[in-house]
Amino acid sequence: MKRHESLEMIGSGSSSDWDLIVIGGGATGLGVALDGVSRGFKVLVLEQSDFAKGTSSRSTKLVHGGVRYLAQGNIDLVREALRERGLLQKNASHLVQNEIFVIPNYTWWDKFFYSVGLKVYDLLSGKLSYGKSKGISKKEVIARVPTIKQDGLKGGVIYHDGQFDDTRLSVNVAQTVMKNGGAAINYFEVTGLVKDGGKVSGVKAKDLESGKEHTIKGKAVVNATGVFVDEILSMDKPEHKNIVRPSQGVHLVFDKSFLPGKDAIMIPKTDDGRVLFAVPWHDKVVVGTTDTPLDEHSLEPTALEEEIEFILNTANQYMTKSPTRKDVKSVFAGLRPLAAPQEGSTKTKEISRSHKVMVSDSGLVTITGGKWTTFRKMGEDTVDKAITVGALAKKKSASEDMRIHGSVDPASVDFSNPHYFYGSDEEKIQALIDDDKSLGEKIHPDYAFRKADVIWAVRHEMARTIEDFLARRVRILFLDARTAIDMAPTVAAMMAKEMNKDAKWEKNEISKFVELANRYLLERYELANK
Repeated sequence: MKRHESLEMIGSGSSSDWDLIVIGGGATGLGVALDGVSRGFKVLVLEQSDFAKGTSSRSTKLVHGGVRYLAQGNIDLVREALRERGLLQKNASHLVQNEIFVIPNYTWWDKFFYSVGLKVYDLLSGKLSYGKSKGISKKEVIARVPTIKQDGLKGGVIYHDGQFDDTRLSVNVAQTVMKNGGAAINYFEVTGLVKDGGKVSGVKAKDLESGKEHTIKGKAVVNATGVFVDEILSMDKPEHKNIVRPSQGVHLVFDKSFLPGKDAIMIPKTDDGRVLFAVPWHDKVVVGTTDTPLDEHSLEPTALEEEIEFILNTANQYMTKSPTRKDVKSVFAGLRPLAAPQEGSTKTKEISRSHKVMVSDSGLVTITGGKWTTFRKMGEDTVDKAITVGALAKKKSASEDMRIHGSVDPASVDFSNPHYFYGSDEEKIQALIDDDKSLGEKIHPDYAFRKADVIWAVRHEMARTIEDFLARRVRILFLDARTAIDMAPTVAAMMAKEMNKDAKWEKNEISKFVELANRYLLERYELANK
C-alpha cells in the first residue's frame, strides 16, 4: 500500500473511469470500498486525515452482536451483527479472537435473567457461534476474575464474543482494496462536490501533502464520513439540516494486573443504566465506555472529567484492586455518529446503532450509523444503493468470502505473540530484519515493537507521520501514552531518513506528537531530553 500509487491512479487521466468515489477512510468508508472492489468496480477512497483517525480507532475493541441491543429488543440488529462477527473472524483470522466475557451476578434473579437472555444470543449466532453461554458458580467467577469484588457475589454467567484491533483492521482493509484494483489515499481532503445538471458527478479534493487540487469524476459518490456527514451534505445543499448528533464514548487503559486473567468483564447495568466493559487488549485492560451527547465534533475529542470519574467509580464498585487516576496508562475518546435526537431528547444510549443509507436529490449517497462489527454489511447495502444511483452494472457482492490482507490459517495464529496482528506480513518484516539485524532492535525496552515495524509502516502501510505509526500502525499511544512520547524521537529519526525529510520536519513531528499524546494523559508528561 503505497501512497504514490494511489496518487498516480488519480492523476493518470483515467479519473472519469471511477465507479465509486468514497469520502471517508474509516470503518464505514473502507467497508463500502471493500464491497465495491469485491464486485469488480473501480473504487477510490479519499480520507482527510489518516485511515481510522477518528471514531474507528477509538472503539471498545469488540466484534460483537451487542448484548445491550438484545435487551432493548433489537433482534434484527443483533442477528445481523452476530452473523457479521462470524464472517469477520473467518476473513480476518489474524485480528479477531474469541473472548470469554464474565457477567458477575450479585442477585439470583440476575443469574437467571442473563442465563436465559444469553441463550437467545447463542441461538441468534447460529452456525457462526463462538461458543455457548452458561451459568457459573461463585468459585469459578473468582477463578476467572481474581480481582472481582466478592461481597454479595452469587455466581455469574459467561458468554463468547470477539475482540480485535480496530485500526489494524482498517489498514488491512485498505490494503485489500488496493490489492483488488482500488485506490485508497490518506491526507486527501474533499473540499467540494462536482455537479452535472444538478446531479453529483464527482468531487473536488486537495492533496494536503503537496497542496495540489484535483477534480475527480465518478459515477457514484458515497458520503461515509461518520460524525462529519453533515459537512459533506452541506456541500451538496447549504441549507441542509443536521442529521447526526455526536455521542462521546471514553475508555481508560490500565495495566494487566487489574484484570490478570484471560477473560473480560461485562457489567450489564451501571448506576446510570449504561454497560461497562473491562477487556484484555495487547497485554493491557481497556475499561469503558460512556455515552455523552455533544453539540460539537472533532478529529481529536477530549474525555470529560465526569466521564473519567464515572469509569473509575464504576470499576471500583466491582474490582478489589481499585484503579485510580495515577494508574491510567492512556485515556481515549471517540464520537459515535448517532441520529440527531428528536424533540430535544438526549438519551443517546437508547438510539439504535442500525445503519441507514440515504440518497439526496443530487444523487449523493450517504451512509450513517452502524458499528465496526457490521462494517462489511454496511458497505454491501451502500453499494447496492450506489449501483442504482450511478447506473452501474448490477454485480453481486462477493465481500462475504473476501479474505482481508494478512489473514492466515486460524490454527496458526498465536495471540500471545506480540506481533500477531501482522498476520502473513510478519514473515516479510522478519525478512527486513534478516537483511539488517539492527532493525530487530526494540524501539523501547518495555515493549516488543521493533525498528523494522517503522520501516514496514512507511513502505507498505502508508504511515506519513509519527502519530500514524505510534497511534495506529502500532497502538502504543492508546496503550501507554507516556511510553509513546519516549518513543517519538527514535521513530521520528527513522521516518525522516526513510522519507527523506529534514531535521526541521523531525523536530516539528516530535513537538506535535508530544502535544497530542498529552491529551491521552491525565497528568502532563514531557520528554526528558528534548
